[in-house]
Amino acid sequence: MFFLALGQKPFALIFEVVKGAFGDGYSLSETLVKTAPILLCALATAMPARLGMLSVGGSGQFYAGAIGGTFVVLHFGALPGGVLLPFLLLGGAAGGAVFGVIAGWLRAQWNVNETLVTLLLNYIGALLVDFAVYGPWRDTANLGWPATPAFPDAARLPTLFGTRLHVGLLIGLALAVLLHLALTGTRWGLMLRVMKGHPKVGLWAGLHAARAALLVMALGGALAGLAGICETSGIEGRLQSGIAANYGLTGFLVAWMAKQHFLKILPYSLAMGALLSASDALQLFAGMPAASAIVLQALLFFAVFVSGRLFESKA
Repeated sequence: MFFLALGQKPFALIFEVVKGAFGDGYSLSETLVKTAPILLCALATAMPARLGMLSVGGSGQFYAGAIGGTFVVLHFGALPGGVLLPFLLLGGAAGGAVFGVIAGWLRAQWNVNETLVTLLLNYIGALLVDFAVYGPWRDTANLGWPATPAFPDAARLPTLFGTRLHVGLLIGLALAVLLHLALTGTRWGLMLRVMKGHPKVGLWAGLHAARAALLVMALGGALAGLAGICETSGIEGRLQSGIAANYGLTGFLVAWMAKQHFLKILPYSLAMGALLSASDALQLFAGMPAASAIVLQALLFFAVFVSGRLFESKA
């Protein structure tokens, strides 16, 4: 219906979307490039949701992770790659975790709504990046373009199969599996389920809800922070303004479509990555604007949400 409203032939255009996302090796690699940050940002949303907390701060945590990892590069860039890369990733995770802890601490200390806090931190993260690349970290040799100096080769994530695809995707896949195992087969996962579904039972059992809130928000922030530094190091090669590219919002949608199930997040992330990758095909084949991919994401989310509600009501 969306394509018809724009005067397009739906089936022909859908074929071009699939072809643009999976038609050849290059298309597939670009789809996976888009999938990597979406996956990590979706995990970042799903982690606090396991305690019943609604975080919409993936973008801000993404920016904070990019800042944290860039700080490591700018101050310790002379280290060999085998040492620098782990510190780079830790710096990114720490930056995102700080933004997560801020929201978790305010929720635990004063019961401040974490949704509002994480939403506002999105703007703070974006403005901090702008401050850095227009101010103290700006590369004066970059002909006025607001960005940091290029990362050295030792600070660039390894790529796969001679494409732009980097090991950040493998990190996201591994973390999705590990988190699924941790939350379904450990005492900690059981504690989170008890505190989410039966808070009074958790209180009687001596479970620390405030401590758990801090932990899940920190872990969620660290995941989005990893997405930020992986995108900065693996794709851009420097920190610059606007690097988040709506990955935080897309990850939020993916997490809720997958109902915060870490393994189900994987195919939904791939689907959203495919839509973003296919936006070029929509522009070339049908002369449609790049925003068409964003509209298709919204329609997909709406369809999944409504169909899920219909099946629940029938059940």
